[in-house]
Parts: sequence; structure tokens; C-alpha cells
Amino acid sequence: MKYVLLTLISAMLLSVSWPTYGVPFFIFFALVPLLMMEHGISKFSDYKRKSWVVFGLSYLCFVIWNVVTTGWLYGSKNPDGSHSLMAVLFPVLVNSLLYSLVFQCYHWYKNAQGTYWGLGFLIAIWMSFEKFHLGWELTWPWLNLGNVFSDYPKLIQWYDTLGATGGSFWILVINVLIFYTVRTWEAGRKRKDLIKNSAIVAALIVLPMIISIIRYNNFDEKPIGQVNVLMLQPDLDPYAEKYSKDSLTIEQDLLALAEKNSTGKIDYYIAPETALPGRGSISETGFEKSLLLNNIKGFLSGHPESVFATGISSHRFFYNPTDLPKEAYQINSGVWVSSYNTAIQLVPNQKVQAYHKGKLVPGVEIFPYMNVLKPLLGDAMLNLGGTVASLGTDKERVAFANPYNKGKLAPIICYESIYGEFVTDYVKKGANFLGIMTNDSWWGVTEGHKQLLSYAKLRAIETRREIARAANSGISAHINAKGEITADTFYGDQTALFAKVNLYDTMTFYTRAGDLLSRFSIFALGFLLFYYLIEWFKKKQRKRNPKIK
Repeated sequence: MKYVLLTLISAMLLSVSWPTYGVPFFIFFALVPLLMMEHGISKFSDYKRKSWVVFGLSYLCFVIWNVVTTGWLYGSKNPDGSHSLMAVLFPVLVNSLLYSLVFQCYHWYKNAQGTYWGLGFLIAIWMSFEKFHLGWELTWPWLNLGNVFSDYPKLIQWYDTLGATGGSFWILVINVLIFYTVRTWEAGRKRKDLIKNSAIVAALIVLPMIISIIRYNNFDEKPIGQVNVLMLQPDLDPYAEKYSKDSLTIEQDLLALAEKNSTGKIDYYIAPETALPGRGSISETGFEKSLLLNNIKGFLSGHPESVFATGISSHRFFYNPTDLPKEAYQINSGVWVSSYNTAIQLVPNQKVQAYHKGKLVPGVEIFPYMNVLKPLLGDAMLNLGGTVASLGTDKERVAFANPYNKGKLAPIICYESIYGEFVTDYVKKGANFLGIMTNDSWWGVTEGHKQLLSYAKLRAIETRREIARAANSGISAHINAKGEITADTFYGDQTALFAKVNLYDTMTFYTRAGDLLSRFSIFALGFLLFYYLIEWFKKKQRKRNPKIK
């Protein structure tokens, strides 16, 4: 019962730490009860299958954490309008399993090499897992530990140096040191060591925050310019209106919203992800002849020196079977098509600039590892409320240049905004402000859209770029380079948000170096595994030949 209680305490602490409802300071010791559970079972319990007990309890902890923090996924709907149980079950169960496997590897390594080597291994493998979770096709980094302070930007201004992954490293180190302090106290009851170790822990928690507050108060980055941005929030029901309304009606409503709120000079109109067309998609080979896109250009003719950026659904046909992208599917004899979640920028008398979303939502926009999972799961992963085909992507990021001013927009599409190093690629391409086009309406009134907005603050700090965020149903927002929301909308309103967005062109250390601590941790993990193999080999040799030292 003791070990179950420790497990539940960790689950509770992890859960109540999370934005946008929790208190993040609990995260500094949230893993300590779980570490105590593992240590107690490994060293002092009578269980015959200790590894299975550790695995089962850690899985219980991570399932509870995932359910509490991401249970809002149940807001997704099936085509028949019912809530999608699969939309929450699959990510919760699989993500919990992955975290449990990470913890299990720590358990095995600790038992083989000892507690202190094991704790170093825990930091290395957890950091390596978070980095891996940012890159593979089942990517779901929603619960990466460094995200936990997204609602407290004053305390994490140093993310412009080490990023949110640096936050994960900070949190893991503190948890390990607190566990170490508890263990040394239990082992020796030495008050001097307790005071010393507690002081070290306190300093490691407080000093980064003090440095951050000082940097926050002394932020004096000089912008190279300023643009007037109008973020459009059409509040189109993604389950009903989007597919029942005529595309021209949807566009007319969007442009009417833009016209109604166009008071004064507007440099950028930004509309949400897949704001157009409605049902179906727009052919990329016919961009210049598209009635919908030319209607927007016509609108811009009445607003001189304005540009219009929006999300659309698009497609491209292919006729050569030897030159097909992997996501292309055949629709007729000799004809294949690829579909895209696309951001475009429209300027009168210029060709349409386009970018295809590079980070796709597993099970909604991409069928992960289709050749392996399709035979096992059938169509289950494609029934989560999104597209019924895996979408195509762009390999490189782009920045949309404004021909009328210094503005260079990063066309970030929805899910991409939770990927720190990924977003820096837009900045490396010259972007001097970030434009997030998103549709958070799939989950309804839940913590989902709030958390996604909150994570955007991290991107502002990491890159020191201001953000103009246009969300279909909200929350649309203007975020400054310090990660503060300076203006926002209410969720569920049909409205528009005006903001004066500052343009910055300096590159932060994080923009240049990326997830440096993650790469260091991967190297450390390799070293620790290699060291273990060397020790294992030596032990094996000594058993065969006792004379070997």
C-alpha cells in the first residue's frame, strides 16, 4: 500500500503542476515519490518480480498524469457526431507506456550500476526520450517537462538560451537532487549534509528565476520596425459549418469580418488554419486562377499595401509514378494526388507564396508508420476527427516577405507551435515575427486550446519574436517577445484582433544552438550505456578467469 500511495502522490503532483490550471512549482519534486517507490521496491521489498511491480506502478502514475492533463482530447468527435474515445485512449495509453519504459530502463540501470549512476542515467534517458518524442511520426511532446512554466514567462526568460528542453533538464536535476537529499538523510541522519544539500537545491531553483526576473525587467531589444496586424477569428464550426456551407459564403463571411474591423492602415491580415475553402481543397497548380484566392486579391485592392496570410486545404496532382511523394494516393488510372495543410500569403499582382505544414498531428493528419500499424489498427487512427489521408509536408521552413515593409512572417501552422527547435528554423530563414494560424475548435471548451496558446509563449521567449496568433474559434492573441499576452480574444467569439507587432532581427543563442542539452544528454546516454557494457564484459571475464582484475 505504501508504494501505491507514493505512486499516486507523484501522479497528483505531476497533474496539478500543469498549465493552464495548475501550479508549476510542484514539478520540482513531483518525481521524488516515484523514485522513492522504485528504490523501496528494489532494495527493501519481498516482491518476487520487482521489475514488473515497478513497471505497473509507474504506468499507473503516468496514465493518471496523461488523463488529467490531456483528457480534453475526448472533445474530438467522430464523423457521426459522437465523442471519439479512441482520440483520448490511444495517446494516453501509448504515451504513458513510453514514459513507463523510460522509467523501467532507469530501474534496470540503477540496479545494475548503483543508485548514483542510475540517477544520472535517468536524466540522460528522459532528456533523450523527450528529444526523440519531438521527431518521430508518433510525436506527442505535449507533456515535455519544460512546458510546465509556460504560464510564468517572467521566471523562464533564460529559455532564449537553453529553450524549453533546458527547462526539462532543470526540473529533472532538481528532482534527482531532492531524492538524493532524502536518501542521504535516511541513510545517515546527518544534519550538516541535509542543510548543505537543501541549500544547493534551493539555490538551483531560485537562482535561475532571479536571473530571469532581472532579464525580464531589463529587456531592451530594439525593434527594426513595426507592422499593423489584424487577426481574424471567424468561429466556424469545424464539424458542421465548414462542410455544409458553400466555400464562397465562408469566404464572404471572412472578408466581411476583415472589412468590418479594418480601421486604419493594416499591413497584415492573418486568418486561421484551413480557413478556406470549406469542403474539399484548392489545387496548387491552379492557384493563380482560383476564384477564392482572386477574391482575396480583389479585397486587397481596396486596402493598398496590405497582404493576406491564411491557412487553406490544398492538393497537387501527379502523373508520373516514378516521381511520387510517399503520401500520394491514386484516385484514377495514371493520376495521383497529395493533400496538404497549407499556409499562403496573397499579394495583388504577385504569385501565391505557399508553405506546407511540416509537423503533422499523429492519427489525424498522418498515419504513423503506416506499413506497420495499418494492418494492426485498420482505420482506427484515422477516425479521430480530422483528415482521412496522410498529408504531405515541406522539408524546410519559409518566411513570407512583405513587399511593402520590413515584415517577414513565419507561417506557423497549429501543432507546429509546440516544437521549439523546429520554430527556430523559421527565424533562420529570416522571419522577424511569428504568425500562428490555428484551429483549436476540435476539442470544444476544454484546456486543450488554452494549453496550446500557453505553449506559444515559450516560442516567443526562445526566439525573441513577437507572435500574432489567429485561431478559428479563439483564443487569438498578440504575444510580445517576453512571452506576455498583451491582447487576446474570448473563445467562441466571431471577432478580430488588432495589434501593433514589433519586428526583431537578432538571433538568440537558442535559435542558433537549438536543443543543446538534449544533444548532450544523448551523448551522455551513449557513454553510460557503453560504460555499462564495458563493466558487464569485465565481470564476465573475471568469472571465467578469476586472475583477471
